[in-house]
Amino acid sequence: MQEETNNSQQAISNTNEEWTTVIKPKDKLLSINFKEIWDYRDLLTIFIKRDITTSYKQTILGPLWWIIQPTFTVVMYMVVFGGIAGIPTDGIPQPLFYLGGVCMWQYFADCLNKTSNTFVANAGIFGKVYFPRLIVPIENVVSNLVRFSIQLFLFVAVYVIYAIVGTQACPNWYLLLFPLLVFMMAGLALGFGIIISSMTTKYRDLQILFSFVVSLWMYATPIVYPLSQVAGKVKFGINVYNVMCLNPVTPIIETFKHAALGAGEFIGWGWLAYSFCFMTVLLLLGILVFNRVQKSFMDTV
Repeated sequence: MQEETNNSQQAISNTNEEWTTVIKPKDKLLSINFKEIWDYRDLLTIFIKRDITTSYKQTILGPLWWIIQPTFTVVMYMVVFGGIAGIPTDGIPQPLFYLGGVCMWQYFADCLNKTSNTFVANAGIFGKVYFPRLIVPIENVVSNLVRFSIQLFLFVAVYVIYAIVGTQACPNWYLLLFPLLVFMMAGLALGFGIIISSMTTKYRDLQILFSFVVSLWMYATPIVYPLSQVAGKVKFGINVYNVMCLNPVTPIIETFKHAALGAGEFIGWGWLAYSFCFMTVLLLLGILVFNRVQKSFMDTV
C-alpha cells in the first residue's frame, strides 16, 4: 500500500514537472533564435578566455608574437615592395603605411581563417553538448579583437615616434569612422567564414582552396600599395580603380589609411556604403546557410 502511494505521488510530480529548456529541431530556414545566443553569453565569455589563453600556450615569447609577426611582416614589405619594387606610399613613411594596412588586414584574415574552420575544428564539442553553434564563430571574431588591439597599439606607438620627428602623416575627422570600419571587417569575415565553413563540412578540399584564395586576396587589396596608383588606369576597356573597389575590403582599408595617415583621398561615401551593404547581405546569407547546415553537419563531418 505504501509503495502504491509513493508511485502515485511520483506520477503526480512527473505530470507537474516543468522544463526550463526544450531542444527541438528547427524546420524553418528563418528560425534563428538570437535570444538563445544572448542567453549563452556566459559560454561565449568562457570560449573567448579559452581562445586567448591557449593561443600561445607553452611558448617562450607568448603574446609578444602578436607584435613580432606584424613587425617582421612590415620589414619584409619595406625591403621587397618599398626597396626592390619601388612602390610609392603616397608620401607616408613606409613603416606607418604598411603597418596600418597589415593591422587591419591581419584582423580580417585571422577571423576569416578561424571562422571558416568552425564545424571541422569543433566537431567533437558539437557532437557532445548542445549550445547555439553561432557562439563559436562569434567568439572567433571577438577574441581576435585582443590581438588586433595589441597590434593597433604598436601602430600608435610607431605613429607617435614619427610625429615627434615631424612626419607628414596627420589624422583627420574620418577617424571617427574607425569603430564602424572594424565592425564592417568583422562582419565580412564572419559572413564569408560561416559560408565557407558550411561548405567545407562536406567538401574538405574547399578549405585548402580557400586558404589559397585568402593569400591572393591580400594583393587585390591596397595593403602594400596605395589605391591612387591605379586611379585612371584602364585595362581591356575596364576601369581598374572601380574593379579594385568592388572588393568589399578595399573601401574599408583605404578609408582607414586616409583617416589615420591622411594618405590619398577619401574613397567616397558611395563605396563605403557599398561595403556596408555587401557586409549586411553577406552576413544575413551566411547566418541562414549556417543555420541550415548545422542540422545535419554531424552526419558529414
